[in-house]
Amino acid sequence: MTTPLGSGQHLTDRQRVAWLRLIRTENVGPQTFRDLINRFGSAEAALSALPELASRGRAGTPIRPFSAEAAEDEMARTERFGARFVALGEPSYPPLLRRISGAPPLLAVKGQSAALQLPSISMVGARNASLSGIKMARKLASEFGKRGYAVASGMARGIDAAAHEASLDTGTVAMLAGGLDQPYPPENMQLFEMICERGAAVSEMPFGWEPRARDFPRRNRLIAGVSMALVVVEAALRSGSLISARYAGDFGRLVFAVPGSPLDPRSAGTNGLIKDGASLATGADDVLDALEPLSGVPGPRDDSFSEPPDFDAAPPPDDDDRARVIEALGPSPVTIDELIRHTSAHPAQIFMILLELDLAGRLERHPGGGVSLIL
Repeated sequence: MTTPLGSGQHLTDRQRVAWLRLIRTENVGPQTFRDLINRFGSAEAALSALPELASRGRAGTPIRPFSAEAAEDEMARTERFGARFVALGEPSYPPLLRRISGAPPLLAVKGQSAALQLPSISMVGARNASLSGIKMARKLASEFGKRGYAVASGMARGIDAAAHEASLDTGTVAMLAGGLDQPYPPENMQLFEMICERGAAVSEMPFGWEPRARDFPRRNRLIAGVSMALVVVEAALRSGSLISARYAGDFGRLVFAVPGSPLDPRSAGTNGLIKDGASLATGADDVLDALEPLSGVPGPRDDSFSEPPDFDAAPPPDDDDRARVIEALGPSPVTIDELIRHTSAHPAQIFMILLELDLAGRLERHPGGGVSLIL
């Protein structure tokens, strides 16, 4: 049995390799990882079951679990880089990040673990930031640090870089879209090295992974999930910072936006956030005063394996069960409870069919627990 999430224990070396193999296997994301552990009790047992499960879901090509040799090689390369893997549930895993839905089972971390344990505030904003926006970001980050908060961001140029630079002495955390050895953008390499020396850099991506456009929203999810609040300083209407704000709202975090001139397109996104209900921030006290009543108050927990269905209470799903579920699914998300009511199938059967479809690459998961069929 693997170490339960949230137990505060450490994985053994063998368990850590098995966890890395499982999360690096094609079509296994954080939620699928958790479902597999719920069903089979350990990563090793889940790895053995993967090929058969994927074939039941009618995968186009046979699924091949990530090899032990490749996992051991990635771990060795990560260690030579001066980094380490931290598992969900281990003491050094960021405490608020473990509470989000779909928290990464493993994080690669380089730097000071203490920075990950501080209460934190995330800051994001425009890459082509104005001088006043950069000054505001530095002022906010500096004040947050003086009050005992780490500052988390994505190490992008502009607002992100300014927030990191202003909080180097008090605690800063960089969430990366690529592997730890592929910090982006390249011109921030010196900043990356300073963050690793005095704060911490974090990635859920494989070592050596070069970031692509679709990896940045995934990174934004970590920025939103690691902190108690998210502050947006300058953002255009189509800015990735608004994705971070949406994630923060979904996770129940406080969202703040610094207002700007209606004549500056770099403020259109932040002004829009305020119209949509984000809190206005014109200084650090606006954020700190709102967070003060929340200090020490635990948020909703999502850091332990949920109780799986009773698999002995129903027979395994057959082809007719699978056909009913697939017929009920479509491109629009539905909840699992809706699937159970519509098909009259046992929750354990629904659980297994969705897991099979997921591993076959035919299922898409949505925020809030919705699922849809990839056509």
